[in-house]
Amino acid sequence: GDLGAAATTGREFGHLKRMWHVITYSLSPFEQCTFPNYFSKGTPNVLCCTQACILHVAPPFVAFYLVYTWGIQEFARSKRKNPATCENDK
Repeated sequence: GDLGAAATTGREFGHLKRMWHVITYSLSPFEQCTFPNYFSKGTPNVLCCTQACILHVAPPFVAFYLVYTWGIQEFARSKRKNPATCENDK
């Protein structure tokens, strides 16, 4: 079989099966506004949402940062030698 015939459901191209009760709408690309109200409404909306959720998001990040820096400092401190254990060495 020819793949072109299978794709057109057995009819010639241009004379495909008609479908009733199917409504399609389209808008010309020249009439579409790509980013409507992007800067006038989008940016204030982002700022408003950020202010609304900053108290829910910031504390875990601050806590993680403090624990992380404490862990790095504690690891570096634990890797150093204690000078008191080497006082009697010759």
